[in-house]
Amino acid sequence: MPSPQLPNSMAARDIAHVLHPYTNLVKHETAGPLVIESGKGIYVYDDQGKEYIEGMAGLWCAGLGFSEAALVDAAIEQMRKLPYYHGFGHKTTGPVVELAEKLKSLSPIKLAKVFFAEGGSGANDTLIKLIWYYNNARGRPEKKTILSRIKGYHGVTIASASLTGLPANHRDFDLPIARIKHVDCPHYYRFAETGESEAEFVARLARNLEDFIQAEGPDNVAAFFAEPVMGAGGVILPPKGYFPAIQAVLKKYDILSVSDEVICGFGRTGNWWGAQTFDYQPDFISCAKQLSSAYLPISAVLVPEHVYEVIRDNSGKIGTFGHGFTYGGHPVAAAVALRTLQIYEERNILGHVNAVAPRFQARLKKLADHPLVGEARGTGLIGATELVANKATRASFAPTAGVGAACMNFAQEEGLIIRAMAGDVIGFCPPMIITESEVDELFDRFERALAKTLAWVSQQGLNAAA
Repeated sequence: MPSPQLPNSMAARDIAHVLHPYTNLVKHETAGPLVIESGKGIYVYDDQGKEYIEGMAGLWCAGLGFSEAALVDAAIEQMRKLPYYHGFGHKTTGPVVELAEKLKSLSPIKLAKVFFAEGGSGANDTLIKLIWYYNNARGRPEKKTILSRIKGYHGVTIASASLTGLPANHRDFDLPIARIKHVDCPHYYRFAETGESEAEFVARLARNLEDFIQAEGPDNVAAFFAEPVMGAGGVILPPKGYFPAIQAVLKKYDILSVSDEVICGFGRTGNWWGAQTFDYQPDFISCAKQLSSAYLPISAVLVPEHVYEVIRDNSGKIGTFGHGFTYGGHPVAAAVALRTLQIYEERNILGHVNAVAPRFQARLKKLADHPLVGEARGTGLIGATELVANKATRASFAPTAGVGAACMNFAQEEGLIIRAMAGDVIGFCPPMIITESEVDELFDRFERALAKTLAWVSQQGLNAAA
């Protein structure tokens, strides 16, 4: 990587002009960026020509990798035909209609309509508004509190960032906003009590949820948002029986449920939807990311019939449905998303994920034997390792030690891009087109990075007192 101090280098120009998301901005001014210039399959290449396995599919999203010509062709064809239009005031385009039809055919819930936005945050913000609008239309103006979970991730706009249950997304942003509250994180490894079985843990979380609802007042609680697998919070899988137990409580108090499938949708867990993998039967679904293999920004909200009928009638009373985005249902993005879903079916991506996942999960689970790894967890083609200072006690490293970040940097040296998350969790989410041999190469590179991390931790004396 060239020095960011070289005048007129792309790195230096980036430092001078770009405000980066999810970045320590002080460190960035000296460290500078990794400049990614091109991609092919599961690989990306920096401006010096160095190859990296993109072990996170970008941001959990490039399901077809970084060089799918059919998606480029779909974009070009639609760009030439109609580069932009909107859906306001009774207007539409062919790609939007066809994509909505396709999503309805794939939906695991009885669906009425599909609403399009530009990203996952906008989809989840839309859902909050729809749920509030729905309850107002039903004459229940107090039924507005939205529940999500500690360590959940649902976006970064004001309302969706409030749903997100991570401290960095709230601190000094004056979040969360009113009427959005957080309940237990279902991470058995971290939050089970001593001697508590997985079934007992699930039962306790269900009781806690019911107690929380009772304390809030059932007539005040409107909805519950959950990712089937909690992505940015640390790739946290629900314990067996979690969603049926939680949903029994929600149904008891007439509380709507939302499956945030922004990461899990379209094959990532081995089914079309993460909800199918974990026996979750939500009222709504939000999706994005792999909807277009991230080639263009698009997201969707899947709206059930019983909710649509209420909001339809209410819009008739008001005179309009006063919500929408300039670029929601952009025809080029919709055309690319439609072609993406067609490719998933034509090439049997679900079958491929299920064929490759056993190798991926076996290599992942083997990492649990490493001295630094407290837990290795995953499903399908998504997983994580949680690095700990002491395996026996599960003691974490001090957040200021930066062990996860160090491991991520060592992986980058080895030609692997992964993601370090809070709690020194290292995430893996490669493009779904990855082969078994590429899975092995990914984990070979990570194991070398992990060895470097262990040597660094020992040199720093970070686990001496653990």
